[in-house]
Amino acid sequence: MISRRKFVQDVALAGAAGLVGFGRDAYAAEPPPETKRMRIGQIPDNCYAPQYMAEQMLRGEGFSELQYVRLTTSGAIYIALAKGEIDLSMAFSSGFVIQADAGAPIVMLAGIHPGCLELVASSRIRSVRDLKGRSVAVGGLNSAAHGFLASIVGHVGLDPRRDINWVVVEQSGELLRQLADGKVDATIAGPPLSYEMRAKKIGHVLVNMTTDRPWSQYFCCVLTGNREFVRKNPVATKRAMRAILKGANLCASPEPTAKHLVSRGFYKNHDITLQMLRDLPYARWRDYDSEDTVRYYALRLQEAGLIKSGPKKILAEATDFRFLNDLKRELKT
Repeated sequence: MISRRKFVQDVALAGAAGLVGFGRDAYAAEPPPETKRMRIGQIPDNCYAPQYMAEQMLRGEGFSELQYVRLTTSGAIYIALAKGEIDLSMAFSSGFVIQADAGAPIVMLAGIHPGCLELVASSRIRSVRDLKGRSVAVGGLNSAAHGFLASIVGHVGLDPRRDINWVVVEQSGELLRQLADGKVDATIAGPPLSYEMRAKKIGHVLVNMTTDRPWSQYFCCVLTGNREFVRKNPVATKRAMRAILKGANLCASPEPTAKHLVSRGFYKNHDITLQMLRDLPYARWRDYDSEDTVRYYALRLQEAGLIKSGPKKILAEATDFRFLNDLKRELKT
């Protein structure tokens, strides 16, 4: 465990010189970023801590015009990225696969961490198969949550197009009420909603993506860029990725990370943030295969009827893992 003092020193060093986990000679030989501006999505209380922990390291990489663009929901990240209103952001992998199938100008760059989402159901539901004919709440159809839930029910032999009554509930507070009141039978939840549900004893967990196979074997959140930004700014893209991967490493120290994120205003609730950091394997970005994650969700979503493209097309048109492969060699600790 890294001490609080050592943690602060590492963050300061990274911001000043961009050298945590990376050799000075290699860093000096790399050209400066093509742009000094970097815009990254920011939403309240979620599992995207690595890109927030990268703040000082991004400045150290040459992004003097760093902007965290405040968005209201995870779904807004996908829209803003496709429109070019932000340059890079983490978000759930199934949403990006759905976007890629629709031809959105995005490129998936690196899996950051597995886990974080849970399928939460009412007491009437004891297994995923029990959801047949039941009402399942999502924030929107063809959303990342809809895609993940469709993958789960398809995995046990249900047809998400015919066997599930999908109910769109956009506000998390309303979703909590509807699940507690029995108006819907299940939903997908991530931090902080999943922790709020647990604290209020609303529902029970059917599937935990962090611990339950096969979901635990694939990345949840994937770092993705606007295609035009990545094409025009390959050096900036790689430098930003380096900072965010280092941010993921720092998240392996929950206590100082939670204090830092709350003090900077990225998250509000210290206890939920700390528990999230303890639960999620943030520093596992080396251990899973980003290509396998995209392939897996493309297969499941194609089977579920949510996308038409197969994995081969999605991988060819909407991924670029060359930067990640380079950084895996460079960022050796």
